[in-house]
Amino acid sequence: MKKSLSIIVSIMLTGVVLSACGNHSDTEKSASIADKKENVELTVSAAASLQDALTDLKKQYESAHKNVTITYNFGGSGDLQQQISQGAPVDLFFSAAEDKFDTLVDEGEIEKNDGVDLLANDLVLVTPTENKKDIQSFDDLTKADKVALGTPENVPAGQYGVETLKSIDVWTKIKSNVVYAKDVRQVLTYTETNNVDAGIVYKTDALTSDKVKIVATADDESHTPIIYPVGIIKNSKHITAAKEFYTFLQSDDAMKVYKDYGFKGAK
Repeated sequence: MKKSLSIIVSIMLTGVVLSACGNHSDTEKSASIADKKENVELTVSAAASLQDALTDLKKQYESAHKNVTITYNFGGSGDLQQQISQGAPVDLFFSAAEDKFDTLVDEGEIEKNDGVDLLANDLVLVTPTENKKDIQSFDDLTKADKVALGTPENVPAGQYGVETLKSIDVWTKIKSNVVYAKDVRQVLTYTETNNVDAGIVYKTDALTSDKVKIVATADDESHTPIIYPVGIIKNSKHITAAKEFYTFLQSDDAMKVYKDYGFKGAK
C-alpha cells in the first residue's frame, strides 16, 4: 500500500513539473514572436510642401515603432498621382490638391473611406530679400522680368497661382515672363538665388527660408481652396502598418507639428 501511494505521488509531481515546463515554453514562444515583429518599409508619396513637417513626423514615428521605416517620395502632387496611377509601389498618398487625390479615388486606387481632408494652406507671393523691383503685391508682378511658378498641370500651387493672377487680370500680362518649376521648393530656390524677381509658393514654404520675404497673401476667394488630403493606397502590401501610420498622421501630436510649420487644419 505504501509503495502504491509512493508511485501515485511521484506521477503527480512529474505532471506538475511537466506542466510548468510547458507553460514556461509557451511564454518564451510568445515573447519570441513579439520580439521578431516583421520589419516594414512604408513608401509615402507626398507633396513637396510637406517635406519639413513629414520629416519631423518620420523621426517621431520610427522612434516609437522600431520595426517600421518610412520612405518619402516628395514632388508635385500631379506627378505623384500619375506615378501611382501607373502602378508605382506606394502605401500612402498625401496630396496638396483635392482633384489629384480624387482622381485616384475615382480610379479605385484609394477607397473613399480610407482618405481624409487633413490640412489647409495659404498662397503667398515672395521676393528675394533685396526686392530690387519693389514688388509689394500680385498686381506689381507686371514690374518683374521673371516670375517663378510651379507647372500648373502638375503642381497645385502653380494652378492656384494662375487662378489668382487671372482673378486680378494680371496673368495675360506676365505669362510670357513666367519661369516654370517642378514643385514649390524649386520655386523657392529660384527666388532665394535671385534667378527670378518673385515667386508664388505656399506660406509654409516661405516660412522655411530667411532668404525670401512674403510681400502678399492671395485672397482665399481668388483660387480653389488649398486642401491637403491623405489616404491609403488600396493595393498596399503593408495595409495594417499603412493604416496605423495613416491614423498617426491625423493624431493631435502630428497636428501640432503641422501647425508649427504654418499649416492649418482643413476643418
